[in-house]
Amino acid sequence: MTARSGRHGEGREGEGRAGGSSHGGGSRGANGPRGGGDRGEGDSRVPRERGGNSRGDLRAGGRGTSRGPARPTLRVFTTTLWEYPSQHYTSESGSMQGDKEYVGATPSWVIWQLLQRYTREGDLVVDPMCGSGTTIDVARDLKRRALGYDLSPSRSDIFRADARKVPLENAKADFVFIDPPYSTHVDYSDDPRCIGKLDAGGEDDGRAYYDAMEGVIGEIARVLRPKRYMALYVSDSFKKRAGQRASQSFMPIGFELFDLLRNHFTPIDIIAVVRHNAKLERGNWHKAAEEGNFFLRGFNYLFIAKKES
Repeated sequence: MTARSGRHGEGREGEGRAGGSSHGGGSRGANGPRGGGDRGEGDSRVPRERGGNSRGDLRAGGRGTSRGPARPTLRVFTTTLWEYPSQHYTSESGSMQGDKEYVGATPSWVIWQLLQRYTREGDLVVDPMCGSGTTIDVARDLKRRALGYDLSPSRSDIFRADARKVPLENAKADFVFIDPPYSTHVDYSDDPRCIGKLDAGGEDDGRAYYDAMEGVIGEIARVLRPKRYMALYVSDSFKKRAGQRASQSFMPIGFELFDLLRNHFTPIDIIAVVRHNAKLERGNWHKAAEEGNFFLRGFNYLFIAKKES
């Protein structure tokens, strides 16, 4: 979230060098894809199990926690349809990933899946729109280093920066994850630079929003190392406006951003991630969708792409 920003906390202005004690650590190890220096070569292959253990087998163990009932064992998914019954997984330390109360928080298990496939221990993971720090926490769980940036940092280990101008040297990141605003549905920040203030279906046909996101994607390409991977998590949007037909209210944000990604990266795959939004449990929303002849968003896109050079 560069554009989308956190709620509280200061963070450090303009810093962003990897390797400090606040960014975790660890040496390059057994987890992650095979293939020498090219992380995840073979793209959708699952990493080989080492030492008789499942890859990153984080077990709920059938026991409840102080945060609620036990969550299912998290294993690497092997199809392009992903679903998990909780926003977060149960880590070995029992710690939470990010802030479950943060509006627009990324499901931590989605990041876990990506890091298991496309990174190894000691790799540097970067999130230019870090929000409540979910990416940082998952990276540390898996012994990866992490750098998180946000316009309005929510905690001290997130650096203050705009995702269109990340204070990081060229070709430093081994993996980049980003979960940008999906138009203007959430008020992330009072900062006028916030991309979440740009309407993807506005009077300019979303030009300002997509121009801003093109800048973000270009910056990801700059900081990512060649032959490494990135992922973008996003949803289309529907916003009914007075005097507009349903066809004028739909914003195909996923398709538009995928098109921008192809200017810099080679597409690897597209995952459909089932949404467990509280709104989907409310009967009045389903009634409104039926009467208004529109659809509630039931999934997010997860675009996975590779920087070739």
